[in-house]
Amino acid sequence: RRGALPAGPDLRHFLRAAAARQPGPSQELPPEPSSAPGAPKVYLETYGCQMNVSDTEIAWAILQNNGYARTKELDEADVVLLVTCSVREKAEQAIWNRLQHLKALKARRPRARAPLRIGILGCMAERLKEEILHREKLVDVVAGPDAYRDLPRLLAVAESGQQAANVLLSLDETYADILPVQTSAGGTTAFVSIMRGCDNMCSYCIVPFTRGRERSRPIASILQEVRMLSDQGVKEVTLLGQNVNSFRDLSEVQFQSVAAPGLSRGFSTVYKAKPGGLRFAHLLDQVSRIDPEMRIRFTSPHPKDFPDEVLQLIQERHNICKQLHLPAQSGSTRVLEAMRRGYTREAYLELVHHVRDSIPGVSLSSDFITGFCGETEEDHQQTVSLLREVRYNVGFLFAYSMRQKTRAHHRLQDDVPAEVKKRRLEQLIATFREEAARANAALVGQAQLVLVEGPSKRSASELCGRNDGNIKVIFPDAELEDAAECRAPGRAQPGDYVMVKVTSASSQTLRGVPLCRTTLSRAAASH
Repeated sequence: RRGALPAGPDLRHFLRAAAARQPGPSQELPPEPSSAPGAPKVYLETYGCQMNVSDTEIAWAILQNNGYARTKELDEADVVLLVTCSVREKAEQAIWNRLQHLKALKARRPRARAPLRIGILGCMAERLKEEILHREKLVDVVAGPDAYRDLPRLLAVAESGQQAANVLLSLDETYADILPVQTSAGGTTAFVSIMRGCDNMCSYCIVPFTRGRERSRPIASILQEVRMLSDQGVKEVTLLGQNVNSFRDLSEVQFQSVAAPGLSRGFSTVYKAKPGGLRFAHLLDQVSRIDPEMRIRFTSPHPKDFPDEVLQLIQERHNICKQLHLPAQSGSTRVLEAMRRGYTREAYLELVHHVRDSIPGVSLSSDFITGFCGETEEDHQQTVSLLREVRYNVGFLFAYSMRQKTRAHHRLQDDVPAEVKKRRLEQLIATFREEAARANAALVGQAQLVLVEGPSKRSASELCGRNDGNIKVIFPDAELEDAAECRAPGRAQPGDYVMVKVTSASSQTLRGVPLCRTTLSRAAASH
């Protein structure tokens, strides 16, 4: 459901599978703990959304505890596991193409070695189990998003020469007791899954059918994981979920009769309000108290679940980023109704104004689908005008891709021609870029606090990081004073906070000159 704008910012907090390119594997790995000699080696590739990156970390934690070793070299692997995405046809086609490459690898494997085992994990496994198992008999293991605990058994069955599958969806699996093994290099940022599944049943979306119903992790296990990351020196945590702000922890009996919070004004759901449980505002409050030097973000929310308590917390806490993802999907009330989004254009705009009033200077991002069933040229122009009116800093825009099992597949016609979808998408992208360039230009001359992630990809003499609004900032790697004068002058390192004066801006990136190293708390106090 999420994705990176073609040629737009590479936000790891959202879907990596871009409309203009096939989703590719995430490969950067830190050094792994040593494994027993002769341990079977597993090679993992991740496609699609950030939840899949989180799932990869969970699956690897389970396999590591069962005696597997991790390899970065495909030719060394005894087991190849692809963590897959089903959100669009293009994402699935990338997996079928990859399997053809793995078929050749399997065929040329020396007979002296045990046969290579190939597994498909995640959403595509859930959606296409039968086709995956029967198409060319290439895949040995199929495991849905709720079956990762079963991977050791499934791989043992596959070792005996049989195919093995488990795609059962669970009403309670959250992997709360499994501490994921972080797979992102550098250790500056991390992602913490707080809930799984989605109950919204938007008519275009496959997620409820591949990831099941909503269920939330106990808050205690989330806080434990965030504390562990803080102890490891992680400086930014993103709380992850398909519908992160409908979080509802039912693990503590005394909170099971609490009334359900109200929805954003003018918003509705296809399901009844769910009373009981500790809600997202409570979780956000607790997480933000763990480490004053750790930034907190969350994604992906639904616009219906933004009570004032959440907005107030974001405004008050210096370490909760003043950045919100407000997925609109369309600017046309008629299309929003067909999508079963539960709001009108007017209600969405009212929420945007309320958010901006509540959190001055907030950075906004959004998702849009163009060419949905029945979308007219007038509907499209309403989406164009919404992009202009709101002026998002970051956008994720896609042409509609019909998915089997969804309500749209059963009830609606995918009647917008491909060439029309392409033209409309191009217009949306051009409009977004114009407005994002204007929004970012307003930051020129201002000082922005940047969390350094590492060297710029284009120049070793420059550093790259992100500001509070999650916009990429590039600046020269130079000797810097320390604002608190606690450290000797020196060059900024990944995980450092640097104050940067913005000198130029594009729709995707800010450039500036570094002023000094500082801390999150000191920067907040000086504003």
